Amino acid sequence: MAIKTLLFDLDGTLIDTNELILQSFLHTFKTYFPDRHFTREEILPFNGPTLHESFSSVDPDRAEEMIVEYRKFNHEKHDELVTEFPGVFDTIKTLKEKGYKIGVVTTKLRNTVNMGLKLTKLDQFFDVVVTLDDVKNPKPDPEPVLLALRLLESTPEETIMIGDNYQDIVAGKNAGTKTAGVAWSHKGKDFLLEYKPDFMLENMSDLLDIVKG
Repeated sequence: MAIKTLLFDLDGTLIDTNELILQSFLHTFKTYFPDRHFTREEILPFNGPTLHESFSSVDPDRAEEMIVEYRKFNHEKHDELVTEFPGVFDTIKTLKEKGYKIGVVTTKLRNTVNMGLKLTKLDQFFDVVVTLDDVKNPKPDPEPVLLALRLLESTPEETIMIGDNYQDIVAGKNAGTKTAGVAWSHKGKDFLLEYKPDFMLENMSDLLDIVKG
């Protein structure tokens, strides 16, 4: 079946928030664990899961207040540290002009998602944006992907879920879509290949050839 719908993760896929996320975690951990030094390598596994999952794994009793501190710093530094990845704007624009249904499926809250899409001027293109506010079960559960498909009146068979982390690949597979990893993933191309996506994008523009069949 021909591909008619493309669903994208946001952070690390469309927009480069890697440094913002890293600095936000480092700031929060320095605030709550001043005597412990977290390295950049130790922070990397926290990039992908929800903030609640990440902070609960470190300190369940203070997870919620750590989330507040993280988001405060994250919002203050957002526009300073966030950029789009090469090829993203032109590819998304082209897909929109060609009539494909396109959406964002993310584990971020809507207000932060809106900040990133507006900053990179990508907000004009997407037909639907599914955020953490919209679901009970985030990726890798299929719920967010299936919600996006329902809103777009699309089927899994005609859809690709594109992302930079295993949650995106597994969520797509769980929902029955095709999947694509991005080689610019902060965790590395080889890490994503372990989850056997149907496609691996070296540049976002690779999608234009894929959807042509």
